[in-house]
Amino acid sequence: MTTEYIIESSGDVFTDLGFTTEEANLLRLRAQLITELRMRISRRNWTHQQAAMQLGIEPERLSDLIRGQEEQFNIDMLITLATRAGCRVELELLPA
Repeated sequence: MTTEYIIESSGDVFTDLGFTTEEANLLRLRAQLITELRMRISRRNWTHQQAAMQLGIEPERLSDLIRGQEEQFNIDMLITLATRAGCRVELELLPA
């Protein structure tokens, strides 16, 4: 017999998964940057080669990005890639 538990979400999947507030903030930021990059590549209908060339990375690295392999990219690199894709990146600090 299995027992199922339903836990109400806090509204933040990373916190719900047990990450500290600091880790959750970094993971959320990386996920947002990767999502935006993937959407821009898709909206521009870039081929794999065109996207890699525009972003200035090897096609293998682009594959990591497309597959959402966020652990392969630090925040600095993701901001650089977003800028190369035509984004203006801003950081907003809000009270906790």
